[in-house]
Amino acid sequence: MRITEVKVFPVSDNEKLKGYATIIFDDCFVVRDLKIIQGSAGLFVAMPSKKTKDGTYRDTAHPLNNETRRMIEETVIGAYERGTGAVLDGVAAGR
Repeated sequence: MRITEVKVFPVSDNEKLKGYATIIFDDCFVVRDLKIIQGSAGLFVAMPSKKTKDGTYRDTAHPLNNETRRMIEETVIGAYERGTGAVLDGVAAGR
């Protein structure tokens, strides 16, 4: 599985939330509303989530292993750092 497209949507009026991202896997599956967040150890990507009845949040989509999580974070953060708002086609793991 590879990420074939990433779109980054910057947020400028929030100290911690730096932007949102949409990623497409293998030109056939989209995941929207990933959050790019400034944490104490640097930028990280939060998966899309939904608020439950008890007030907690639950991921609506998330990677099942660390390798996939790392690929998503590197790709999304890389796109954010290279130029926010850009569409990058043909992005693959490790690039």
